Amino acid sequence: MQILMLANKMPYPPKDGGSIATLSMAKAFVKLGHRVTILAMNTYKHHFEVEDLPDDLKSEIDFYTVYVDTSIKPPEVLTNLIFSRLPYNAKRFISSAYKQKLVKLLREKQFDIVQLEGLYLYPYIGIIRKHFTGPVSFRAHNVEHEIWRRSLTNQRQGIKRMYMKVLTNRMEQFEVRSLNKFDLLVPITERDGHVFEFLGNNSPKCIAPVGIDLENYKYKAPTGYKPELAFIGSLDWMPNLEGIDWFLDKVWPEIIKQNPDVKFHIAGRNAPPKYEHKIKRRNVIFHGEVNDALDYLNEFAFMVVPLLSGSGMRVKIVEGMATGRVVFTTTIGAEGLNAADKENIFIDDDPSKMAHTILETIKKPEKVTEVSKNARSFIEAEFDNTEIAQRLIDFFNSHLNSAEA
Repeated sequence: MQILMLANKMPYPPKDGGSIATLSMAKAFVKLGHRVTILAMNTYKHHFEVEDLPDDLKSEIDFYTVYVDTSIKPPEVLTNLIFSRLPYNAKRFISSAYKQKLVKLLREKQFDIVQLEGLYLYPYIGIIRKHFTGPVSFRAHNVEHEIWRRSLTNQRQGIKRMYMKVLTNRMEQFEVRSLNKFDLLVPITERDGHVFEFLGNNSPKCIAPVGIDLENYKYKAPTGYKPELAFIGSLDWMPNLEGIDWFLDKVWPEIIKQNPDVKFHIAGRNAPPKYEHKIKRRNVIFHGEVNDALDYLNEFAFMVVPLLSGSGMRVKIVEGMATGRVVFTTTIGAEGLNAADKENIFIDDDPSKMAHTILETIKKPEKVTEVSKNARSFIEAEFDNTEIAQRLIDFFNSHLNSAEA
């Protein structure tokens, strides 16, 4: 099968959930014997030249990139607010150069499936239909407007909140308009699939969570662990920043009060200016961007993912559980995983309860080992990348065959 995947950012290096989702799926398709072409936007935040990709990756996947300036420009924000119904977030990814390259690929190559990796590729559906007659698949990495709706509830009154409310409403309308414009829907979680149905989706769907190649995630038992917690995530993503603020303001004081030996490590790229100063607290260590996320996580037995907003699934939790990290998170953090509280993960929304859970757990080595092993077993059973990709290929084939009949 010849598959064209469209991405609104270069999926290499795979350092954030969206990049990991796109690249892991592409590599699984290749592993199953299919040919993959990726046309990605090269943005200022996620810029990587094709010639600098690892040779083995370039030999497996045909990469094409187009530079797209997605930087936020205040005059454009104001113009968009007054004269457009399109959410500014989506407008930033509309590019004539990307459209031209897409048309060129569709004319010069033969594809069986075109898959859009995320909502911001929706504006290109019209041009795809003009030059491609096969099935178009929309892989929804999350329910985009939910991220903004949930962040809005945590935003104080003011001009920023007013603007976010407009943006959120526009994003929801944009997302609803996109439904049924695609032939196939590929939600990343079962829960997201139900949300899309509620919003009006009638297209056939196949749930395809972000899978991982288990051989790349070696289990590390939490023997001889220290009372140290770790966070890693993109620090230019609003839900991560909100979550860390909540944890430091509401949970951390209780932890450090009862156990002054506990430490909290924070790592991530694209931190805001003066972020290290902002999060300065007793026993809080800021690492900035680390070279290898897994090496960083494996230094610690415990991982914290304190999300109050967001949508889809948290890939970093899957990666952490795969290596046996004991994860403390919120209901939204665990959303879409179907993990079991106190069996293979710990889930608390109340700050006092989360602090209590963390303090009690780190005192119980047997419980730590049990949850660690259960976490690995859970990921092995539910998130094998090749198995997930095969389900999706079978889904594609069933609709290719029905179209030919």
